[in-house]
Amino acid sequence: MAHPPPPAAHDRGRSAPAPLDSAVWDPHPEPLPLDSAPVPEYGSGSLADLLPTLAAGLGVPGMTAGIGELTPADRNCVFLIDGLGWEQLRAHPEDAPFLTSLLGSSRGGTGRPITAGYPATTATSLASVGTGLPPGAHGLPGYTVRDPDTGELMNQLRWQPWTAPGAWQPYPTVFELAHRAGVHAAQVSSPTFANTPLTKVALSGGSFHGRLSGEDRMDLSAAQLAGADRALVYTYYAEVDGAGHRFGVDSDTWRGQLAHVDRLVQRLAEQLPPRSALYVTADHGMIDVPFDERHRIDFDEDWELKAGVALLGGEGRARHVYAVPGAANDVLTCWREVLGEQFWVASRDEAIDCGWFGPAVDERVYHRIGDVVAAARDDVLLIASEREPRESAMVGNHGSMTPAEQLVPLLEVRS
Repeated sequence: MAHPPPPAAHDRGRSAPAPLDSAVWDPHPEPLPLDSAPVPEYGSGSLADLLPTLAAGLGVPGMTAGIGELTPADRNCVFLIDGLGWEQLRAHPEDAPFLTSLLGSSRGGTGRPITAGYPATTATSLASVGTGLPPGAHGLPGYTVRDPDTGELMNQLRWQPWTAPGAWQPYPTVFELAHRAGVHAAQVSSPTFANTPLTKVALSGGSFHGRLSGEDRMDLSAAQLAGADRALVYTYYAEVDGAGHRFGVDSDTWRGQLAHVDRLVQRLAEQLPPRSALYVTADHGMIDVPFDERHRIDFDEDWELKAGVALLGGEGRARHVYAVPGAANDVLTCWREVLGEQFWVASRDEAIDCGWFGPAVDERVYHRIGDVVAAARDDVLLIASEREPRESAMVGNHGSMTPAEQLVPLLEVRS
């Protein structure tokens, strides 16, 4: 699937956050400049470019090799570890010796990561992986977004309220295109995901094989690779992300999950059939956010932030804000004044023009994006304790464009 050229390069540097305790308090601080946000590498080094690159190497028509550092292989396996960011992996070498030994192989031996895409969240990233398209095209631009047809918030991970999947995301997946081209396409994952709407819109095509244990998934993935001369196999592990959300990314539980998935990767790598390439990646990284008022701003208790807001979408570090009719400019001004030192706060058109959601945004996706889009730079959350009690209680969080959330590995093993 050919991609349009990436947007103009933006400054990928990260300006230092303003000190929290300042001798001189400025009642009108300057908001973060939007061009200081590190925009994902759409078109050359993002999750959306991975499967098209592999499929192009397999000769699938219409596919473009966006990640130029990768060398084609006859049999390709992508193992996506939910929540394992580049920075978190590098910070824990003792818990993941095998994965750590592969760091130099990342991105075709350059030793560099790729980017998840914005927002750095599971539903968006899985759709980017499976369709080979950035969020502005596939149309899952957040954890929760407004459905323009109903005016309701749509949770794109849980698919609530139910929405016709093919209308919400109409593009074929790379697996479907590969299958049509005679490539053996297979997904090996938890049986829970066999028939979910998210699987249908993001990862369908070829055959689905449900296995409960990680070890069984590794063994079956290797067998699926060996079963055809040309193969594209996808497998998935979710528990690293779950441990991070509940306990934090430096907890004993999280480290234990990292050690377990390290053994799973090694198990799969040791079974690769000839002419195979295994790529280990993730959908996002994660940061821990302290439980205090300085780091957790509660929308439900802040009358300024609530003024003029009809719906609050997204998640704590990547918010979509939907204004009541006629109030969008006032909401933008207020959010910049209140949050602009800690969040990149943009109007819908500014976020699109900056390339946050990709080189272009489809018309059907345009109004799913908030009137105001707020992406956290500092280690802060915009929680909603009343309307989002479960999400507001999480230790580990993600969604924005900081390196801890945005950078993911692309580790490689070849046989």
